[in-house]
Amino acid sequence: MTHRCIPAAQRLSEVRYEIRGELAHRAREIEQRGGQIVRLNIGNPGIFGFTVPAHVRAAVEANVARSEAYCQEQGIAPAREAIAAQQLARGAMGAAPDHVFVGNGVSELIDLSLRAMLDPGDEVLLPAPDYPLWTASVILNGGVPVQYPCAAADGFVPDCDAIEAAITPRTRALVVINPNNPTGAVYPRDVLMRIVEIARRHRLVLMTDEIYDGITYDGAAFVPLAPLAGEVPCISYGGLSKLQRACGYRIGWMSLSGDWKHAQGYVHGLVLLASMRLCSNVPGQWAIAPALTGPDTMSALTGPGGRLHESRRAVVEACARSEFLSLVAPQGALYAFPGVNRDAIPVFDDEAFALALLETEHVLLVAGSSFNVPYRNHFRVTLLPEAPVMREVFERIERALAREAERAAPAARVA
Repeated sequence: MTHRCIPAAQRLSEVRYEIRGELAHRAREIEQRGGQIVRLNIGNPGIFGFTVPAHVRAAVEANVARSEAYCQEQGIAPAREAIAAQQLARGAMGAAPDHVFVGNGVSELIDLSLRAMLDPGDEVLLPAPDYPLWTASVILNGGVPVQYPCAAADGFVPDCDAIEAAITPRTRALVVINPNNPTGAVYPRDVLMRIVEIARRHRLVLMTDEIYDGITYDGAAFVPLAPLAGEVPCISYGGLSKLQRACGYRIGWMSLSGDWKHAQGYVHGLVLLASMRLCSNVPGQWAIAPALTGPDTMSALTGPGGRLHESRRAVVEACARSEFLSLVAPQGALYAFPGVNRDAIPVFDDEAFALALLETEHVLLVAGSSFNVPYRNHFRVTLLPEAPVMREVFERIERALAREAERAAPAARVA
């Protein structure tokens, strides 16, 4: 007797997550045959030699014996108190330990917070480009993602007029990713204030992904959204993966601020969903308080002469020298989002290029269209490798682009 076919759920057909998609699987196949791949597809500091700060790791090691039971569904008290204290110090209205949820990374909490909010057909405003987990989570929870443009010509800063024009009676939330992944844009205060006013007028929940809040370059200033939001309901997401280089700890959090008295049903829904997964990783939660109150270990990496600063400079300079590339220099986060000039290569497909680059130059990156944009002439790279590696990688990219230009030239003449 043969078993009947078991198809995947239909809603998965609309979900994209190419950061660990088919190209990453192909890269593993090449590595299994002995090939050496430069992996620029994911912001995973540990594989590039970065380590968790000693005081953060020590807190986990010291508390392992206290971490063998489930904790309260929202997280251990010292962690939630430290997160609330950070939010209050920034000026977030109403931040409190009872309004903090600790999760297995921000990814889990994005899904949880959308699941508690959305009914089928509800809409969520998302930046384009976005971090694709946001769009995927909206779809998987029955919602409709509605992208608002953040154009390269505007420094990848949100178009507030387009945001307001996209609002309908079904719009429930407005998502901000700042500092931005994939573009590295850091949003100015005046733009954030306009976003707050839009949310206030239309009674939207603000959801602000600030996982890269302490990673900025060349004087760019990160402005947290919650203090500007005042009484507007705002969910701020943060975690240890990037600033503390602790991806494997899988520790993130969300903090509710503003006036939630008319949204107690939603808050109860969050508690219910948090309870259903019992709790998040308890040993890792002990790292939160020392991470938020301990010494700054990132500025030495992002400041002049620091490793991340120099890698970023290598990418900026490589794009400036390129015959084919343009770049809005990233002001924050761990990525660059170069664009391929249409004048240089009129016919260009980012996904085909990414595959060709992997096969011929053994460089793994992410096609720009994976970040839910309508254009196909960008790609994302992480800034985590050291500067000499980044310079050599962009020499490989330039060679591959030259081959693309040669192939595109006959097609352009025919057109």
